[in-house]
Amino acid sequence: MADLNGKNKILPSDTTLSGDSASGASVTIGPYRLLQRLGVGGMGEVWRAEQTTPIHRTVAVKLIKAGMDTSAVVARFESERQALALMDHANIAKVFDAGSTADGHPYFVMECVSGVSITEFCDKHGLALRERLELFIQVCEGVQHAHQRAIIHRDLKPSNILVVLQDDKAVPKIIDFGLAKAVAQRLTERTMYTELGFMVGTPGYMSPEQADMTERNVDTRTDVYSLGVILYELLVGALPHDAEELRAAGFEGMLRKIRDEDPPRPSTKIRTLGQQSQALAEKRKEEPESLGRHLRGDLDWITMKALEKNRTRRYGSPSDLAADLARHLRDEPVLACPPSAAYRTKKFVRRHRFGVGVSAVLVVSLLGFVATMAVQARRIAKERDRANLEAETSRRVTEFMTNMFNVTAPSESRGNSITAREILDKASKEIDSELGQDPALKARMIETIGNVYGSLGLYSESEILLNKAMEIRKRILGPEHPDTLSTMRHLAATLGDNGKAAEAEKINRQVLEVQRRILGPRNLETIKTIHNLATNRYNLGDFAEAEQGFREALNLGRVVLGPENWITLKIVASLSDTLTNEGKYAEAEKLERESLDIERRALGPDHPVVIDTMASLANTLSRENRWADVGNILRAALETSSRVYGPEHATTLLLMNNIGACELEEGHYLEAAKQLGKAIAIERRVLDQNHPFTALTKYNLARVAAIQRRPSEALFLLRDAVEHGLRPADATDIETEFAPLHGDPRFTAIAAGLRSRTMAAQTQH
Repeated sequence: MADLNGKNKILPSDTTLSGDSASGASVTIGPYRLLQRLGVGGMGEVWRAEQTTPIHRTVAVKLIKAGMDTSAVVARFESERQALALMDHANIAKVFDAGSTADGHPYFVMECVSGVSITEFCDKHGLALRERLELFIQVCEGVQHAHQRAIIHRDLKPSNILVVLQDDKAVPKIIDFGLAKAVAQRLTERTMYTELGFMVGTPGYMSPEQADMTERNVDTRTDVYSLGVILYELLVGALPHDAEELRAAGFEGMLRKIRDEDPPRPSTKIRTLGQQSQALAEKRKEEPESLGRHLRGDLDWITMKALEKNRTRRYGSPSDLAADLARHLRDEPVLACPPSAAYRTKKFVRRHRFGVGVSAVLVVSLLGFVATMAVQARRIAKERDRANLEAETSRRVTEFMTNMFNVTAPSESRGNSITAREILDKASKEIDSELGQDPALKARMIETIGNVYGSLGLYSESEILLNKAMEIRKRILGPEHPDTLSTMRHLAATLGDNGKAAEAEKINRQVLEVQRRILGPRNLETIKTIHNLATNRYNLGDFAEAEQGFREALNLGRVVLGPENWITLKIVASLSDTLTNEGKYAEAEKLERESLDIERRALGPDHPVVIDTMASLANTLSRENRWADVGNILRAALETSSRVYGPEHATTLLLMNNIGACELEEGHYLEAAKQLGKAIAIERRVLDQNHPFTALTKYNLARVAAIQRRPSEALFLLRDAVEHGLRPADATDIETEFAPLHGDPRFTAIAAGLRSRTMAAQTQH
């Protein structure tokens, strides 16, 4: 909105923002024109704004309220700004920009989330329990991301979780990190601390430790408790502790209720709501009786575990809570279970010490009771020891993870940028010294770091660590324990990614034989191993057996996980690749296009499975010489992969190679050589010498050299590719692709050797 002179006003130091641009003239802060106030909090206010340069878009601007610019408020505001800047997750509102007004007050610019609270969204759209849980799991993933960045939110509640529709898909966005606490780093140079006796959080959603005015050791499990309250409200439609009762109890009484009084289970709560229960059940597409029945059991246990007063008995992380909910949705046994009799007895004793003491004196002479109490004491001691062990394990994991990120401190980094690789290298070197006395925990952390190495394409480092984790777990758990089998499966996957398909196949066959016997064919781990084993056969050129394995995995995945689960869709992509290599192009293309529609709707356009399926579709179309379509699909996939994985990830490099091959087929030899040369330069630096992707790029460069009548260079590159990791599946058309070299005895020898290796691989089991 322009003023009378046709110019925008610049916010002076004494401007008070109130109403919706009540002055009749717009206010600008830098390139942002404030349009409408969206909300007001304790220390700040949020405005919908229009960014005018360098791009035009609608954003949200948060700034300190007039009169609230105390040093403590400024420090807290800067802390929130830095906390949001550290995070990059689809379920957390993004920060675009930050700065200071003319009078030095900080502001920051973030994604404008035009949504409603998660509870309002679910009720407005009448979401059933399953749909609510699926939405809530996304929230857990967002909070887990914050915890991985060493940030505790401390004020999770429905109004801080807004749901928006993106491509007709509900996406929750976590906002307002104004009370966030950093675990492993300072978020601001200003002095900021929480004083003893000062309450942080919203009473209805705060954890017992937040309600303890003397407690300063608040950790990530306080967010788990708040998530438990939100889950309770999503399931039931009411808070665990009634808000009116909390207010009526007074300040001290309210804190005491939060700290000491266990709320009713969700299935019990819905029965106590009287006539209100009918309306609440209808919003969940249920009747009150069926809603109570569906809440009873798993959902009661999961919710009450998240709401444990004793945080050592809560879920250790939001991802643990999400995983148990996912198990419930898959009809698998959940880890949460009702508190044991010993634990209930111990809590009863703590609440009624005097009465129990008097009763004990009255019946102390009864020998039978003495014997019973002795047995009970042993049980309580066992529960206590287990709880202490869980608490100690959690503490040691937290310390170790915190130390991992100490490499980012100025004293460690000395002004240099720190990469994820350097953090992992530091952690892997310190595992023995930090966790050497606890082999179970050591194996768990080694496997985690090994898997992260693998996700970054650092397969040799991943292989070393996963081998070490496997040996530890075999020694302390045995070769057939589910955790040992899981580690072996991860090791086999890394070996396969590193071009060692025969070694990977051997391990996968061992694992699958035990999993079928112990876990059963419908277990998720068993399905993953069936898929991995089929992948090994594919990479060894045995497409018939690969197709059989992929179809088995797909049939199980559709039954156990559902047709829209990302693992099921990943299996579809693998099957379509195999069909293409078997010449079943029409069937493969139909499968790939159907999968892409499902994936983009169910997973989002940037999901890794979407990239895999686009590459598979391009491969199928290439067999039908539809090169223009192939090039368009591969370039779109490369753009997404570079953004999602990074420019040096193995998947990105494979797409670069495929684009080079496409240019080659279209006769653009200079463009092909340029694209392949760019890929090989990165591959030689970041991948192993024997990595199959590096070998494939050499193979395609050899094709360019052969076509351009440089036979010596072509033969050198081809022999190098064959000797250093070229998969038989990548050279099925070698005779056609190297037609210019026919008649050269050196080429004849190379081709014969590759055929011999292919035949040996196909007969090897």
